[in-house]
Parts: sequence; structure tokens; C-alpha cells
Amino acid sequence: MLLEIGRLISLLVSILSLAALLTSAFFVPGSHWDERLMSSLMRILLAGCICFVSGLLFSWPEQKNPEAHSDVLHTLPVQLYFWSLAGMALLFAVSWYLEEYYVPMLWRNQPH
Repeated sequence: MLLEIGRLISLLVSILSLAALLTSAFFVPGSHWDERLMSSLMRILLAGCICFVSGLLFSWPEQKNPEAHSDVLHTLPVQLYFWSLAGMALLFAVSWYLEEYYVPMLWRNQPH
């Protein structure tokens, strides 16, 4: 019973740490992309640590089947971390490219 509650709480903390990472990567007004990248690196490490600790809780064997060990990399929080990190990296690269190369072309075509 206590293990299931710990898993739920650790999964929620993992999701919140990934949401904080998303916020620091995209929703900081008035900062440049390189500043956002540098500030997000520590949050990437923090979210990774939280998700891996949560993955350890998810891979902990239950009392019903003590021989059943699962790999930490195949648990839900770790998979969630890897997928969201890949998605955020892709979105970050696309948005950086669009701001650097596409948005200045839009500003040049504005009527005065």
C-alpha cells in the first residue's frame, strides 16, 4: 500500500519537474534562446534525477512477486523523461530556427 502511494507521489513530482523544465525552456519572456538553454540545463539534470529515482520506485519488486525485477529504463517515469526530453529538444531547435531565420523576414515585410 505504501509503495503504491510512493509511486504515485514520485510520478506526480516527475511530471511537475518536467513541466518546470518546459516552462524554463519556452515561457521566459524577454530572454534569448541561448540564455534559456543555459538555464534549462540544470533543470534537465534535476528532472532526470527525479525521474530516475521515481523509476527505481517503479522497478522495486512487490511482495506478491519478489523475483520480478524490471529494468529501470523501461519504467514509466524514465520513459516519460526520455520522450519529453526528445520532444522538448525538437521543439526547442525548431523554435530557435524559426526565430532566427523566419521571424526577421516577417518583420521586414511589415507596412510602415
